[in-house]
Amino acid sequence: MADQYAHDEARDEPFRTPVIRWEESPGGPVLTLLDQTRLPAEEVRLVCADVPALVRAIQTLAVRGAPLLGIAGAYGVALAAARGRDAEEAATLLERSRPTAVNLAYGVRLAADAWRASAGEGAERAAGAALAAARELHRRDAEASSAMAGHGLALLDELLPGGGGHRILTHCNTGALVSGGEGTAFAVALAAHRAGRLRGLWVDETRPLLQGARLTAYEAARNGLPYTLLTDNAAGSLFTAGEVDAVLIGADRIAADGSVANKVGSYPLAVLAKYHRVPFVVVAPTTTIDPGTADGASIVVEQRPGREVTEPPGALGEGLVVAPPGTRAYNPAFDVTPPELVTAIVTEEGVLSPVTGDGIAALCARSRQVTIS
Repeated sequence: MADQYAHDEARDEPFRTPVIRWEESPGGPVLTLLDQTRLPAEEVRLVCADVPALVRAIQTLAVRGAPLLGIAGAYGVALAAARGRDAEEAATLLERSRPTAVNLAYGVRLAADAWRASAGEGAERAAGAALAAARELHRRDAEASSAMAGHGLALLDELLPGGGGHRILTHCNTGALVSGGEGTAFAVALAAHRAGRLRGLWVDETRPLLQGARLTAYEAARNGLPYTLLTDNAAGSLFTAGEVDAVLIGADRIAADGSVANKVGSYPLAVLAKYHRVPFVVVAPTTTIDPGTADGASIVVEQRPGREVTEPPGALGEGLVVAPPGTRAYNPAFDVTPPELVTAIVTEEGVLSPVTGDGIAALCARSRQVTIS
């Protein structure tokens, strides 16, 4: 079944269309997504009735962001099982749809394992087990988001004493659009704002798909944060002028040594922050940590289509050609920041600083104990 669109006209808080929701329709269960490619111009829901439709939504970035991809992947397995499709095949398709974001594979495997464990009890019970696993992951991610906001704000207050307002620079989009809750790095900025300790949020445009301009600025405006948009290559001048107190970003994968893969453009910010002695903080749930990836060099970085650079979508005009025909474009979706450039990693389990392989291993062990209990 093809993707189906429906429009929501209301623009007031909260999102009228939930970022992700399981629904029972007359034709069977569907997964409803807020199509992030259509923001900020309009809130449109994308209805996925099968896994191929969900895979397209993931690959086109209609649904994106590490924690949300994990949730979507889990619901995708449940959707296939509930509709009588091959859940194993669905899991494979979903897991391969984007290679860098480890949360996607985590969510898919979680639901698939629940489905397998109940497969001997009948198709309906197995499908129910997969859906329960997806809903539990969704709930836990919301709780993790709240915990990270608290830990992150406490860290900022510790790193930036004096009681003045924090001036935070962020990259890409890390709010409610990528999470079961209020996000990762953006949730920390939002907590600072609510506590009266956010002087300003600097929002990188995040080329070439403008997730900062289209999505982070959108979320900042909806929540009343004081924010300013800048082109990615203007960040250096802000550091030089002493206008940045801390950099907060999310992550799509954290390797066993503490290397961080995030939206391309993150690594240059880490270098600038190190030179200017500004804290560079990564905020991500423990599900983003991949102990099976040894180091940054082992992280597979997704290469996006070159036309995203030569014919950028969104605010620059659909199909607007900005380079001569035939121009080759280098368009990695992510870059990798080594652990020595990361001041701290904030998770729902607490703050890791300094960032070391031993610290990552201890954090993963603590997370497993909490999950099991």
